[in-house]
Amino acid sequence: MPDPLKLYKAKRDFQITAEPEEGGEASKDALTFVIQKHWATRLHYDFRLELDGVMKSWAVPKGPSYDTHDRRMAVHVEDHPISYSDFEGTIPPHQYGAGKVIIWDKGTWEPVGDPRQGYKKGEIKFEMHGHKMHGRWVLVRLRGHDDDKQEPWLLIKETDEYAKPASEFSVVDEFPDSVKDLPMPERGAAAKVAELKAERDGAVAKPARKSAAKTATKTATATAKPKRGAMPEGAVKADLPETLTPELATLVDGPPADPENYIYEIKFDGYRMLARVEGKDVRLITRNGNDWTDKLGPLQQEIRRMKLPDGWYDGEIVVHDENGKPNFNLLQLAFDGSNTAKIVYFVFDAPYCKGYDLRDVRLDARRPFLQQVLEDRPSEVVRFSAEFGTDPAQLVDAACQIGLEGVIGKRRDSRYVTRRSPEWIKLKCGLRQEFVIGGYTDPQGSRTGIGSLLLGYHDKDGVLRYAGNCGSGFNGASLRHMREVLEEIETDKNPFPPRAVPGRTNHWVKPVLVAEVSFSEWTATDSVRHPVFQGLRKDKPAKSVVRELPKHMQPAEADGDATPAAKPARKTAAKRAAAKTPAPAAVEGTLPATFKVTHGERVVDAESGVTKVEMVRYYALVGELMMEHLKGRPVSLVRAPEGVGGELFFQKHVVDTAKMPGVAQMDQALDPDHPRMTQIATVEGLLSSAQWNVVEIHSQNATAKHYDTPDRMVFDLDPGEGIDWPQVQEAAQIMRVFLEELGLKPFLKTSGGKGLHVVVPLKPKLDWDTVKDFSRAIVNHLSKTLPDRFSAKSGAKNRVGRIFIDYLRNGRGATTVAAWSARVRPGLGISVPVRWEELPKLKSGSHWTVKTVHTRLDEGNAPWADYDKSATTLTKAMKALGYKPGDK
Repeated sequence: MPDPLKLYKAKRDFQITAEPEEGGEASKDALTFVIQKHWATRLHYDFRLELDGVMKSWAVPKGPSYDTHDRRMAVHVEDHPISYSDFEGTIPPHQYGAGKVIIWDKGTWEPVGDPRQGYKKGEIKFEMHGHKMHGRWVLVRLRGHDDDKQEPWLLIKETDEYAKPASEFSVVDEFPDSVKDLPMPERGAAAKVAELKAERDGAVAKPARKSAAKTATKTATATAKPKRGAMPEGAVKADLPETLTPELATLVDGPPADPENYIYEIKFDGYRMLARVEGKDVRLITRNGNDWTDKLGPLQQEIRRMKLPDGWYDGEIVVHDENGKPNFNLLQLAFDGSNTAKIVYFVFDAPYCKGYDLRDVRLDARRPFLQQVLEDRPSEVVRFSAEFGTDPAQLVDAACQIGLEGVIGKRRDSRYVTRRSPEWIKLKCGLRQEFVIGGYTDPQGSRTGIGSLLLGYHDKDGVLRYAGNCGSGFNGASLRHMREVLEEIETDKNPFPPRAVPGRTNHWVKPVLVAEVSFSEWTATDSVRHPVFQGLRKDKPAKSVVRELPKHMQPAEADGDATPAAKPARKTAAKRAAAKTPAPAAVEGTLPATFKVTHGERVVDAESGVTKVEMVRYYALVGELMMEHLKGRPVSLVRAPEGVGGELFFQKHVVDTAKMPGVAQMDQALDPDHPRMTQIATVEGLLSSAQWNVVEIHSQNATAKHYDTPDRMVFDLDPGEGIDWPQVQEAAQIMRVFLEELGLKPFLKTSGGKGLHVVVPLKPKLDWDTVKDFSRAIVNHLSKTLPDRFSAKSGAKNRVGRIFIDYLRNGRGATTVAAWSARVRPGLGISVPVRWEELPKLKSGSHWTVKTVHTRLDEGNAPWADYDKSATTLTKAMKALGYKPGDK
């Protein structure tokens, strides 16, 4: 009998990780469950149900929701041993799932019906009895296959007395902590969610069943499907038109300002397809009006078998790979091999149905009507395109994790229009679009077929512009096949402008073929970087291919750009932004509905792909943490309008603060001989700075309250040529020991670059010159004692094979990059407070980056919790070093 834990064991080295290899006894009375909160590459929740001697497991990126409208993505992963239910700890670096794990909830579950049959069919209904999880739930697989590999499922709360709207209650936010030390809850006797909240707040728990039931009933009524046979409001009696142009989505640079007003679906990696049904006459039409009925015989037969009502149905045809993900290459192979039986048709709209024109019906009324039509005629081939939760950023993350192309968002109140619409939006995991093939190069070395494709797109005048070469994404067979296809359309005429394409041995072809290509970014010369061939598109004419530019979802405001403003946020979003208590979205790093970002698509860092809008969102995410380090301090701002690698501007004075809300000028008296210094007064000031292309934020060693007497001393460990990271770690430890011997309490943070910062909190008693001179005395002592390790002099030649301890940060007006600030360096490392005990685990001074900061947010500023009360004077330290003020 095969070992159900074979895959689990193969992924782990049990000599390194503390995770259990196997073990655990099956429950005798009731099946158990556990939900583990897991800070891996991305924070997620591991949802595990005991069944057949193992824990069936799903990774839920956003965690469970008590809102019956939320459909939380749940990625099916390998079975775990029952003993894993007791695991809480940290999975070591370089191990599968490396990161912190806590037991977020535990308890028992009762299946509704046969759980094994449900698991096989892809729909498990059950009731939960935990500390946090209660009532009826369902896990639904997104496709009807029987394999147990990583497929996308949905975790959904069913309507019962525990159901609550997400706007009123979030179980993951209300109860973030571990329950490991709590006893297993009694079966059927768990406290209600409302009572748990009351207990947490120290209040007396009150029965909430009635109110919860009312809420659930109200919610269910508000979104109930129309009565069978009834047409939704706005439907108009109409003849079925012969042709229909589908509604197209608009590529955008980020989530909308009012995400709750949208529904979200998977962006399928396939071909858009319309089905026109009139009695037994079923025709399948591409988005450009091409009749593909003859190519899709099995799908036509299935629609006939279903006896769908007369109408136009809008959807996408796909072929799934072995892991249940839509795969564009497999779809192509299905057509090339005339094997279209594997094609699945996901239907997401019905602009005409049952003799009615539904285009003026709201989307949130059209879709339930369509869903009922399809549920009345169940099919494994023609399926309803499910919708997911209301947090697009989390959904895009989840889609990217399981290898999907992205997410489609559609306004709930939108009508169906036969054109490209701003009310349907595309949120992609990466850049990807169609290109015209204008030629190819010869293969080099052992490569066969072709070397690379010459890509192009049409500008507004219809001229084919060169967009670079693409040689990745092929195998031997596809290279040879591509050569055969291209040789059939080879021509002597160059389809690009003269001298636009480098090289002298290019082969030109008629510009009639369309390739779909993914890539990392557009370069400054309008070429694609790191392109990967995904396949040929046969559903789009080459003449329609243009450069696809994302639209801005946030209203635009000038930072020297005249960008049209986006559609104003709806009333609900505006109310939330104006509320005194910040909306939960702000904690997640999304922006206030009223905040405006221009040119958010600009790439700030080519290495990580971070864009300007992502930079603004980063500062929204860490804003509250960062303000603890900036409050009342003069700052200097490093602006990078051209991004990493471009020209930088170090700005100490902001004259027109009206353009930067939350950024303020300080009292003139602090520095009377110069323009007023700048401070970041609020989190909005961080967002305003990022909107004006600020990447780094540096702060001085004194606050406005005691500006003449600094309250900290900073030592920047800057490694020279030939110094490896372990030597930097060792230097920091030496620095720590020496400072502690002087009676000082040093704190550590990463620099976001190559080195580390050691910071000593001070009571503001001594002037700038005294503090700076003493910091220099400390560095001189270390460099004389250990001259082979440390240098007290700057300059590259003085640091070869040594570490320069920069004490110049302690001079009047000097600055150091602030904790949580990003750095203008490839990868966008960030400066993060750490415990000394964590030093051996750090991999570099840029251990955390803008992209990976979420793995550190749980710690926040906790490593520096004792910072304020550790402040001391320098009197004893000076005496211990034998230093007298005035010494050099």
